[in-house]
Amino acid sequence: MSVHSLHSVCSADAVQLAKVHLAASLRMAVADELEEGIDNHFTMKVPGREGQYLVLPFGLHWSEARASDMIVFDEEGRTLEGRGLVELSAQSIHAPLHRITGANVVLHTHQHWAMALNMLKDNRLLSASQTAAFFDGQIAYDDHYQGLASSTAEGERLAACLGDKPILFMKNHGVVVTGETVAQAYRRMYKLERVCRAQVMALATGQPIEVLSPDVIARVKTPSPEDRHPRAERERLFFEARMRVLDRELPGYAD
Repeated sequence: MSVHSLHSVCSADAVQLAKVHLAASLRMAVADELEEGIDNHFTMKVPGREGQYLVLPFGLHWSEARASDMIVFDEEGRTLEGRGLVELSAQSIHAPLHRITGANVVLHTHQHWAMALNMLKDNRLLSASQTAAFFDGQIAYDDHYQGLASSTAEGERLAACLGDKPILFMKNHGVVVTGETVAQAYRRMYKLERVCRAQVMALATGQPIEVLSPDVIARVKTPSPEDRHPRAERERLFFEARMRVLDRELPGYAD
Protein backbone atom coordinates (compact mmCIF):
# COMPACT_ATOMS: atom_id res chain seq x y z
CA MET A 1 0.00 0.00 0.00
CA SER A 2 1.32 3.42 -0.90
CA VAL A 3 1.89 5.66 2.11
CA HIS A 4 0.47 8.50 0.04
CA SER A 5 -2.96 6.90 -0.38
CA LEU A 6 -5.82 8.54 1.51
CA HIS A 7 -8.44 6.03 0.43
CA SER A 8 -10.25 3.55 2.68
CA VAL A 9 -8.09 0.80 4.13
CA CYS A 10 -8.52 -1.99 6.67
CA SER A 11 -8.34 -1.21 10.39
CA ALA A 12 -4.69 -2.09 11.00
CA ASP A 13 -3.60 -0.25 7.89
CA ALA A 14 -5.76 2.73 8.87
CA VAL A 15 -3.87 3.11 12.15
CA GLN A 16 -0.51 2.88 10.39
CA LEU A 17 -1.61 5.38 7.74
CA ALA A 18 -2.78 7.76 10.46
CA LYS A 19 0.68 7.59 12.06
CA VAL A 20 2.36 8.24 8.71
CA HIS A 21 0.16 11.26 7.97
CA LEU A 22 0.61 12.70 11.45
CA ALA A 23 4.39 12.34 11.22
CA ALA A 24 4.37 13.90 7.75
CA SER A 25 2.27 16.85 8.91
CA LEU A 26 4.71 17.57 11.75
CA ARG A 27 7.62 17.69 9.32
CA MET A 28 5.62 19.85 6.93
CA ALA A 29 5.01 22.29 9.78
CA VAL A 30 8.77 22.67 10.21
CA ALA A 31 9.26 23.33 6.50
CA ASP A 32 6.36 25.83 6.54
CA GLU A 33 7.60 27.56 9.73
CA LEU A 34 4.50 26.70 11.72
CA GLU A 35 6.23 24.96 14.65
CA GLU A 36 8.10 25.70 17.87
CA GLY A 37 10.61 22.85 17.98
CA ILE A 38 9.32 20.28 20.45
CA ASP A 39 6.35 22.37 21.67
CA ASN A 40 2.73 22.60 20.45
CA HIS A 41 0.90 19.45 19.42
CA PHE A 42 -0.81 17.61 16.58
CA THR A 43 -3.16 14.78 17.59
CA MET A 44 -5.50 12.36 15.88
CA LYS A 45 -8.08 9.86 17.08
CA VAL A 46 -6.84 6.30 16.74
CA PRO A 47 -9.01 4.90 13.93
CA GLY A 48 -11.59 2.46 15.27
CA ARG A 49 -10.92 3.17 18.96
CA GLU A 50 -12.84 5.41 21.33
CA GLY A 51 -10.98 7.68 23.71
CA GLN A 52 -7.50 6.93 22.31
CA TYR A 53 -5.31 9.45 20.52
CA LEU A 54 -2.06 9.57 18.57
CA VAL A 55 0.64 12.13 19.37
CA LEU A 56 4.39 12.57 19.01
CA PRO A 57 5.92 11.94 22.47
CA PHE A 58 7.21 15.06 24.13
CA GLY A 59 10.90 15.77 23.59
CA LEU A 60 11.21 14.83 19.93
CA HIS A 61 11.73 17.65 17.44
CA TRP A 62 9.01 17.85 14.82
CA SER A 63 11.58 17.57 12.02
CA GLU A 64 12.50 14.05 13.19
CA ALA A 65 8.95 12.75 13.58
CA ARG A 66 8.42 9.20 12.32
CA ALA A 67 5.32 7.03 12.17
CA SER A 68 7.00 4.54 14.51
CA ASP A 69 7.52 7.28 17.12
CA MET A 70 3.81 7.95 17.58
CA ILE A 71 2.34 6.95 20.92
CA VAL A 72 -1.26 6.22 21.86
CA PHE A 73 -2.56 8.04 24.94
CA ASP A 74 -5.88 8.51 26.72
CA GLU A 75 -7.53 11.44 28.50
CA GLU A 76 -5.86 10.47 31.77
CA GLY A 77 -2.49 10.95 30.08
CA ARG A 78 -1.54 7.27 30.16
CA THR A 79 0.67 5.94 27.37
CA LEU A 80 -1.19 2.91 26.04
CA GLU A 81 1.17 2.08 23.17
CA GLY A 82 4.67 3.17 22.21
CA ARG A 83 7.49 4.78 24.14
CA GLY A 84 7.40 8.21 25.73
CA LEU A 85 4.88 10.53 27.35
CA VAL A 86 2.23 12.97 26.23
CA GLU A 87 2.97 16.53 27.38
CA LEU A 88 0.50 17.85 29.99
CA SER A 89 -0.96 20.68 27.90
CA ALA A 90 -1.52 18.28 24.98
CA GLN A 91 -3.45 15.96 27.28
CA SER A 92 -5.37 18.88 28.81
CA ILE A 93 -6.31 20.60 25.54
CA HIS A 94 -6.48 17.91 22.89
CA ALA A 95 -8.26 15.00 24.57
CA PRO A 96 -11.32 17.07 25.61
CA LEU A 97 -11.43 18.78 22.20
CA HIS A 98 -11.54 15.39 20.48
CA ARG A 99 -14.12 14.02 22.92
CA ILE A 100 -16.48 16.99 22.95
CA THR A 101 -16.28 18.24 19.35
CA GLY A 102 -15.85 14.83 17.72
CA ALA A 103 -12.95 16.11 15.61
CA ASN A 104 -10.70 13.37 14.25
CA VAL A 105 -7.69 15.69 13.98
CA VAL A 106 -6.71 18.58 16.26
CA LEU A 107 -3.72 20.79 15.40
CA HIS A 108 -2.55 23.44 17.87
CA THR A 109 0.29 25.84 17.11
CA HIS A 110 1.70 29.25 17.98
CA GLN A 111 2.41 29.95 14.30
CA HIS A 112 3.90 33.41 13.80
CA TRP A 113 1.44 35.33 11.64
CA ALA A 114 -1.69 33.93 13.29
CA MET A 115 -0.06 34.72 16.64
CA ALA A 116 0.67 38.28 15.51
CA LEU A 117 -2.99 38.77 14.61
CA ASN A 118 -4.09 37.23 17.92
CA MET A 119 -1.90 39.69 19.83
CA LEU A 120 -4.05 42.56 18.54
CA LYS A 121 -7.04 43.89 20.47
CA ASP A 122 -9.10 43.38 17.31
CA ASN A 123 -7.95 39.96 16.10
CA ARG A 124 -10.82 39.16 13.74
CA LEU A 125 -9.83 37.70 10.40
CA LEU A 126 -11.17 39.87 7.58
CA SER A 127 -12.58 38.46 4.35
CA ALA A 128 -10.38 40.76 2.31
CA SER A 129 -8.99 38.26 -0.21
CA GLN A 130 -10.20 35.27 -2.16
CA THR A 131 -8.47 32.82 0.17
CA ALA A 132 -9.65 34.63 3.30
CA ALA A 133 -13.24 34.43 2.04
CA PHE A 134 -13.17 30.65 2.45
CA PHE A 135 -12.67 31.15 6.21
CA ASP A 136 -15.79 33.31 6.53
CA GLY A 137 -17.99 31.77 9.25
CA GLN A 138 -15.40 29.08 10.02
CA ILE A 139 -13.60 30.71 12.95
CA ALA A 140 -14.53 30.88 16.64
CA TYR A 141 -12.77 33.26 19.03
CA ASP A 142 -11.49 32.78 22.56
CA ASP A 143 -10.88 36.32 23.81
CA HIS A 144 -9.77 35.41 27.33
CA TYR A 145 -6.34 33.79 27.68
CA GLN A 146 -6.28 31.64 30.82
CA GLY A 147 -2.58 30.80 31.12
CA LEU A 148 -0.89 27.43 30.72
CA ALA A 149 -3.25 24.47 30.36
CA SER A 150 -2.80 22.03 33.24
CA SER A 151 -6.16 20.25 33.46
CA THR A 152 -8.84 18.94 31.13
CA ALA A 153 -11.09 21.75 32.34
CA GLU A 154 -9.17 24.08 30.02
CA GLY A 155 -9.74 21.76 27.06
CA GLU A 156 -13.43 21.62 27.91
CA ARG A 157 -13.56 25.42 28.03
CA LEU A 158 -11.86 25.67 24.65
CA ALA A 159 -14.24 23.08 23.19
CA ALA A 160 -17.16 25.24 24.32
CA CYS A 161 -15.53 28.25 22.62
CA LEU A 162 -14.94 26.27 19.43
CA GLY A 163 -18.51 25.00 19.20
CA ASP A 164 -19.25 23.75 15.69
CA LYS A 165 -16.50 25.77 14.00
CA PRO A 166 -13.34 24.04 12.66
CA ILE A 167 -10.94 26.82 13.77
CA LEU A 168 -10.37 28.59 17.08
CA PHE A 169 -8.44 31.86 17.42
CA MET A 170 -6.93 32.00 20.91
CA LYS A 171 -6.22 35.60 21.99
CA ASN A 172 -2.59 36.07 23.14
CA HIS A 173 -1.94 32.38 22.50
CA GLY A 174 -2.30 30.77 19.08
CA VAL A 175 -4.76 28.74 17.03
CA VAL A 176 -6.52 25.39 17.02
CA VAL A 177 -7.42 23.86 13.67
CA THR A 178 -9.52 20.71 13.40
CA GLY A 179 -10.47 18.38 10.56
CA GLU A 180 -11.82 15.03 9.53
CA THR A 181 -8.45 14.08 8.06
CA VAL A 182 -4.87 15.20 8.58
CA ALA A 183 -4.91 16.46 4.99
CA GLN A 184 -7.95 18.65 5.61
CA ALA A 185 -6.71 20.05 8.92
CA TYR A 186 -3.18 20.72 7.69
CA ARG A 187 -4.33 22.47 4.51
CA ARG A 188 -6.62 24.66 6.60
CA MET A 189 -3.78 25.55 8.93
CA TYR A 190 -1.37 26.25 6.08
CA LYS A 191 -3.79 28.55 4.26
CA LEU A 192 -4.85 30.21 7.51
CA GLU A 193 -1.28 31.25 8.22
CA ARG A 194 -0.95 32.78 4.77
CA VAL A 195 -4.11 34.87 5.06
CA CYS A 196 -3.09 35.98 8.57
CA ARG A 197 0.27 37.07 7.15
CA ALA A 198 -1.44 39.00 4.36
CA GLN A 199 -3.76 40.76 6.82
CA VAL A 200 -0.95 41.73 9.21
CA MET A 201 1.09 43.06 6.28
CA ALA A 202 -1.92 45.00 4.99
CA LEU A 203 -2.54 46.47 8.46
CA ALA A 204 1.12 47.55 8.58
CA THR A 205 0.56 49.89 5.64
CA GLY A 206 -1.83 51.98 7.72
CA GLN A 207 -4.25 52.10 4.79
CA PRO A 208 -7.92 51.04 5.04
CA ILE A 209 -8.57 47.39 4.19
CA GLU A 210 -11.17 46.63 1.52
CA VAL A 211 -13.36 43.78 2.79
CA LEU A 212 -15.30 41.70 0.28
CA SER A 213 -19.07 42.06 0.19
CA PRO A 214 -21.28 39.23 1.53
CA ASP A 215 -22.46 38.49 -2.02
CA VAL A 216 -18.91 38.06 -3.31
CA ILE A 217 -17.94 35.94 -0.28
CA ALA A 218 -20.95 33.69 -0.93
CA ARG A 219 -19.97 33.29 -4.59
CA VAL A 220 -16.38 32.42 -3.67
CA LYS A 221 -17.55 29.79 -1.17
CA THR A 222 -20.15 28.19 -3.45
CA PRO A 223 -18.68 25.27 -5.43
CA SER A 224 -19.05 25.58 -9.18
CA PRO A 225 -20.86 22.65 -10.85
CA GLU A 226 -18.11 22.73 -13.49
CA ASP A 227 -15.33 22.35 -10.90
CA ARG A 228 -13.39 19.15 -11.68
CA HIS A 229 -11.77 19.08 -8.23
CA PRO A 230 -14.14 19.02 -5.23
CA ARG A 231 -12.85 20.35 -1.90
CA ALA A 232 -11.97 16.93 -0.46
CA GLU A 233 -9.96 16.07 -3.56
CA ARG A 234 -8.08 19.37 -3.36
CA GLU A 235 -7.18 18.57 0.26
CA ARG A 236 -5.96 15.11 -0.72
CA LEU A 237 -3.95 16.33 -3.70
CA PHE A 238 -2.35 19.12 -1.66
CA PHE A 239 -1.28 16.75 1.11
CA GLU A 240 0.01 14.09 -1.27
CA ALA A 241 2.04 16.74 -3.14
CA ARG A 242 3.53 17.98 0.13
CA MET A 243 4.47 14.41 1.08
CA ARG A 244 6.29 14.03 -2.22
CA VAL A 245 8.26 17.17 -1.37
CA LEU A 246 9.13 15.60 1.99
CA ASP A 247 10.22 12.42 0.21
CA ARG A 248 12.80 14.53 -1.60
CA GLU A 249 13.81 16.98 1.10
CA LEU A 250 13.13 15.42 4.51
CA PRO A 251 12.56 11.67 4.03
CA GLY A 252 11.95 9.18 6.83
CA TYR A 253 8.57 10.22 8.22
CA ALA A 254 6.98 6.91 7.17
CA ASP A 255 9.57 4.76 9.00
